[in-house]
Amino acid sequence: MAISDEELARAKEIRVEQVPLLRRSRGVTNETLQRLPDAAVRRALRRLNYPDLPNARRLFRLDQERGDDGTVPAHAQGTALDRMHARLAAEEAPPARTAGVPTGAAREGLGAGPTPTAGMQLAAWEWLGPGNIGGRTRGIAIHPEEPRRMWAAGAGGGVWHTEDGGAQWAPVDDFLGNLACSCLAMDPGDPSTIYVGTGEGFSNSDALRGNGVFRTTDGVNWAPITATQTTDFRAVTRMAVSSTGEVVLAATTTGLFRCSDEERKIWTQVLDVPLGTVLFDPTDDDLAVAGALEAGAAFVSSDGGRTWQTATPGGNPWSGRVELAYAAADPGIVYASVQMTSGRIYRSTDGGRTYRLRKTLDSSGQMANYLGDQGWYGNAVWAGDPTDGNLVVLGGVDLWRSTDGGDHITEISTWWAPGSVHADHHTIVSHPGYDGANNRTVFFGNDGGVFTAQDLAQTGTEQEPPFVDGWTELDNNYGVTQFYSGAGNRLSGKIVGGAQDNGTLCFDPAQGTEGWQQIFGGDGGWCASDPGDPQVFYGEYVFLNIHRNTDSGASDDTEGDRYISGQFWNAAIREWDWKPLPFRIPDAMTNQALFIAPFALDPNEPDRILAGGLSLWRTDNAKEANTPTSGPSWRAVKPSAGSKISALAVAPGNSDLIWVGHVNGMLFRTVNGTATTPAWSRVGVTGPGPLRPRRYLTCVTLDPAEPDTAYVAFGGFEPDNLWVTHDGGATWTQLAQTLPDVPVRAVAVHPRNTAFLYCGTEVGLFASDDGGTNWSAANEGPTNCSVDQLFWMDETLVSVTHGRGMFRIDLSTV
Repeated sequence: MAISDEELARAKEIRVEQVPLLRRSRGVTNETLQRLPDAAVRRALRRLNYPDLPNARRLFRLDQERGDDGTVPAHAQGTALDRMHARLAAEEAPPARTAGVPTGAAREGLGAGPTPTAGMQLAAWEWLGPGNIGGRTRGIAIHPEEPRRMWAAGAGGGVWHTEDGGAQWAPVDDFLGNLACSCLAMDPGDPSTIYVGTGEGFSNSDALRGNGVFRTTDGVNWAPITATQTTDFRAVTRMAVSSTGEVVLAATTTGLFRCSDEERKIWTQVLDVPLGTVLFDPTDDDLAVAGALEAGAAFVSSDGGRTWQTATPGGNPWSGRVELAYAAADPGIVYASVQMTSGRIYRSTDGGRTYRLRKTLDSSGQMANYLGDQGWYGNAVWAGDPTDGNLVVLGGVDLWRSTDGGDHITEISTWWAPGSVHADHHTIVSHPGYDGANNRTVFFGNDGGVFTAQDLAQTGTEQEPPFVDGWTELDNNYGVTQFYSGAGNRLSGKIVGGAQDNGTLCFDPAQGTEGWQQIFGGDGGWCASDPGDPQVFYGEYVFLNIHRNTDSGASDDTEGDRYISGQFWNAAIREWDWKPLPFRIPDAMTNQALFIAPFALDPNEPDRILAGGLSLWRTDNAKEANTPTSGPSWRAVKPSAGSKISALAVAPGNSDLIWVGHVNGMLFRTVNGTATTPAWSRVGVTGPGPLRPRRYLTCVTLDPAEPDTAYVAFGGFEPDNLWVTHDGGATWTQLAQTLPDVPVRAVAVHPRNTAFLYCGTEVGLFASDDGGTNWSAANEGPTNCSVDQLFWMDETLVSVTHGRGMFRIDLSTV
């Protein structure tokens, strides 16, 4: 029986006008919302308060890549890697270790990683996981004759391979020339040949920059296709290979490219519209279809992709992203999942030349909002049953199934329920033996990794939500989690991290790599750990909304009362609300902070937190009891400088010494930071050695032994992204001469030997044993994906990566 908006509002104690907003935003029915736990309802309502979230997310990462002129150079990451490999080739005998970190000689070829030397192995780095969380997966490929052999493309973690159907995964190459992998395409005529496209073009939260197309011809060793390392291929959204393997089509954000020479040296642009998908007809290499990324259009070719015509849409004009699928039962049938407002299904019966609108009704007879409000991001369609051309599966926030060609669709997954499938779907792939009768296995790639339905017909068939029957998670050490930040407690050994779309996660060393658990939902951000109290961790939702955990990361947020930045659920008005001053951070309330905003626990006083928005905010009672009318009290201790705060540091042993960096490159320092109104001085502007960059300041790291020594890092694909001062900011020296020209995101100083430095960059970690004068030419770990933060647990260095989870290395013996 259908549940009305009024009935749902009464049952969930929310306002009736919030119901359709929730339904459209999350792509669900009222029946699913009725079964949604109250805490999850509140989280979904919280998300409605951020209508510009997709754009804010995209700009956050982009701002860190811009140079002083506000642009990102073409092929910037590839150029930096070329220079790095040229330097490696020029070195006769690179050291086996630098500052205790393995940095041996490199293999030949762009994208190849270093080989262990002098007995050094990658095992020096210990991967911490998560092995049970996964991350954004946009591509899956399965060997047609050996279906237990599968490959998956992590958006920031590279290509992964399993030999046992997903029971255990391993990366194919941690030093692939680009780990921002967005799609996979297997040659049907030669399954050992696989193509991976890099770079994301879907304008999502942290879309990562690519470096063309890579290929393997043995399923093991990968190499770049040089002709694709151009600006045209910086974001490859989908690839298709003809049945003979002769022709390859690549959909990119600049259009569609076709290649038919065996060496893949000549690529011809055949469409100049940004595309999100391209497919060959499974029975005829002359026929192909393609869908626009943003323009609300589909295209069809009848000459093997040489020329293209615009398809005729049915019904109202299309808008947004268009995903397509051939029906395996009849390739003349093509389904289109069109973004529109929140998703509409169209079907073609002439091979994709013309389309007609399907009803797209949910179980209550209403128009189904199956894509929610993010069809530009998560949008997938499958029609792979060879016995039934009317069987369609749709992926948006959740998964939906239709047995009548898209007229009626029903939910078969529930994003909030343990045991179901993670939210936000990107790819759906049939088992090679799928026959609609004896084998009905299908695989799904989403923001939580890789999942499978062993029997699609019997999966998610419960009478009411949650829909959990038949789903199996395959994130078995599939380690592609994208962290922004991390922190650890040396007493308990536990670590917390803020992850993209996977919340704030906690690692318990007693549970191992597959024992991570979520302690707060939504996007995770900056983190901190109380050094003297292993029960207390701090995390962050977007825009400086700081929350507190007081049970050592043992439980998830269930009541929504963990925010200490001032937000709380106001039952009286049935809405998220903010406490009165001084119990709130005004910049968090008004979103006047970065999407992932920095905050820091004073290392000398664990009750003190400094938080950066437009102003710098301080609380001296961070562990105060939290109620709807009270809690930690906040005050501004640095006024706005007109640019958001992007980095901050408090000196170990001296709480009065604080450094603050900004998005536009400004840097400030105070020596009376605990005063009611600290006095701030801008540094690096004048003097004999000024701080030159005027771009995103990513990190400030202070020498633990020398209070006047500070290391300052910057974003941008520029040659001067790391600087040091030894006199409190009066003069500066550039330290990046031997680093790749990529964003530097993190710097760590060895706690005992301060000449040993470690630098986290867009392409991995580099080490120096002479105070930054010289840096390792390459690294043997952890990977060459972005290292977003580095922190110490005693003398063990933890590397927080945006795409490969976390690693640690024991440096106590250096």
